[in-house]
Amino acid sequence: MSPRWSQRDADKYAPREPSVRRVPLSTGLAYEVLEWDAESDHTVVLLHGFLDFARSWQPVVEAGPLTGMHLIAPDLRGHGRSDRVGPGGYYHFPDYLADLRSLIQELGRARVSLVGHSMGGSIASYYAGSFPSTIFRMALLEGLGPPEDDSELPSRIAAWVGAWHRQAKARPKRYADIAAAAARLIAQDERLDPELAHWLASHGTEPAPEGDGVQFLHDPLHLTTGPAPFRVESAASFWRRIQAEVLLVEATESVFRHAPEEAARRRAYLPPHRLELIPDAGHLMLRHQPEALGRLLQDFLGRHDP
Repeated sequence: MSPRWSQRDADKYAPREPSVRRVPLSTGLAYEVLEWDAESDHTVVLLHGFLDFARSWQPVVEAGPLTGMHLIAPDLRGHGRSDRVGPGGYYHFPDYLADLRSLIQELGRARVSLVGHSMGGSIASYYAGSFPSTIFRMALLEGLGPPEDDSELPSRIAAWVGAWHRQAKARPKRYADIAAAAARLIAQDERLDPELAHWLASHGTEPAPEGDGVQFLHDPLHLTTGPAPFRVESAASFWRRIQAEVLLVEATESVFRHAPEEAARRRAYLPPHRLELIPDAGHLMLRHQPEALGRLLQDFLGRHDP
C-alpha cells in the first residue's frame, strides 16, 4: 500500500521506496536500516523519536525535496525491527551512542550529518558532542530534551526497579487488527491522517503470539521510567562541545515546545544556529507536514559550502 501523500504530485515526485538492510553492529545487536541514494558521499542519518521507528521518515523522503544525499534511517535498538537488548538488559542513552558509532562506521560516507526528532535529537546532540569532529551538520527537531526532572536519584532508581519488575510480568498490549492499531495511533495524535495511520500501523506491528491480534514492534520495556533523570546541565556538557552546523526545528502547535525562557536557556549552550518553525504541525511534525519539513532539511543539509 503506497501512502496518499506519495501520490499527490505524481507528475513532480515519484515514490522513493527505500532499500532495507540488516546491519550487524559491533555492540552485538543488529539494526534494520532504510536506505536511499547510496551513491552520494554525504550520509545523513535520520533518527526517530521515542516509541517511533524508521518508517516515520519515509513521508518526508517521499514528499520529494530530500535529494542528493545518502539517507539512512535506522530502527533504534528495541524499536521497529531492530534487535532488543534481551533478558537482563536495559536502554540507556550511552547504548544508543555506541550503536550509532558502529552504524556510521559501517555505512557512513565522507561526510556525515545527523537529523534527530525528539529522543533522536537527544541522541544526535550527545553524539555530536562526544565525537565533535565527525559530524558535518545536525538538525534537531524538538530535540533539546524533555522537561527537566528534579527528582532525587534514589527515588528515581527505586521507581525504575519497580517498573522493570512489573513490566517483566506484563503482557504486551494487543489490538484486534491493523485498523485497531491505526485507531490507537490516531487517538494519540489527532492530526494524523487516517491513511497514513493505517500505513504506519501496517509497518509498525507484528502478529501477536498464537494469532491473537497484533502488537506494536517496540520493546515494552521502553514503557518503564528510566533510571537517569534529565538535567539540562548534564545535556549542556555535550551541547557545548558541538562543532557541527546546527538547525533547530519546532512545530507551532506542539505541546512539547519549551517556554521561551527555557528554550533560550538551552539554546545558549549550542554553537551559532538557525531556528525554524513548521506551521500547522504538532510534535510529530514528520507525519503532519512532511513536505515542509523536507524542504527545510534539504535547504540546510543539501546546500553547498560557501
